[in-house]
Amino acid sequence: MRAILTKIEQASGLDRVGDRLQRAVQTTLRPQRVRDLLHGVWLGHPLHPAMVQVPVGAWISTAVLDLMPGQRRAATTLCAVGTVSALPAAVAGLNDWAALARDQRRVGLVHAAANGVGMAFYAGSVAARMAGRHNLGRTLGFLGLGAASMGAYLGGHLAYSQGAQVNQSISELHRMTDGWHSIADMAALPQRELITREVDDVSVILYRHGDEVTVMLERCPHQSGPLGQGEVREIDGHACVVCPWHGSTFRLNGGEVVHGPSGNDQQVLPTRIVNGVLETRLP
Repeated sequence: MRAILTKIEQASGLDRVGDRLQRAVQTTLRPQRVRDLLHGVWLGHPLHPAMVQVPVGAWISTAVLDLMPGQRRAATTLCAVGTVSALPAAVAGLNDWAALARDQRRVGLVHAAANGVGMAFYAGSVAARMAGRHNLGRTLGFLGLGAASMGAYLGGHLAYSQGAQVNQSISELHRMTDGWHSIADMAALPQRELITREVDDVSVILYRHGDEVTVMLERCPHQSGPLGQGEVREIDGHACVVCPWHGSTFRLNGGEVVHGPSGNDQQVLPTRIVNGVLETRLP
């Protein structure tokens, strides 16, 4: 399986289809508020992984009921619930996929294809069951579960091996030692400007507004973009930093994600001022 996954990651032939699909998704889901909704900005957590729990749970339950006598009606209901709920989950997944790196999009394309086959089998299963052809419906359901399981395996590879839509910056905290660290003299900090500093070789950004100073991890949670090179904008009365790579936007007074493609908040570190020196530590 490792060899197969490596070949998929390196399969440049998939880019012709992937690039066209990416443009289509970005064009179709053009309003920023729609993309933010599907990224899970309002949750502070990617939406797609949460949404897939419904179809996966329904389909697995369908398979269990299909192995039990007298459960045709319940199995048909759950099969239909899983198939219908898979559609919005797929839309959220495509929205996330369109913002990934090219090697991630290749694996994601095969992931989507496997799930698409699974959905087709399950749609046929629902139709067969409602027509009274329950044996055919069960067969199509098990085929659908096989295809969806392959899709889930590829989705796990995307998340755990390739880091798709996981918080890319949080591991920086593990490199910091405990205790307070001095990082800047307050008198030398300019107002409303991004300043980059390091704490135990971990890059952080500082932003001063009056006597309040935010210390935030500098690497963007989405794809590790350099927030220290980003632009500061005021959105809904809050100063925000915009990642220069993909446009993910975070409030500087709390780290909350305002616009995707990141679905994760950015980590803000505690601060204190001792004798005019700004200090920070692990949360």
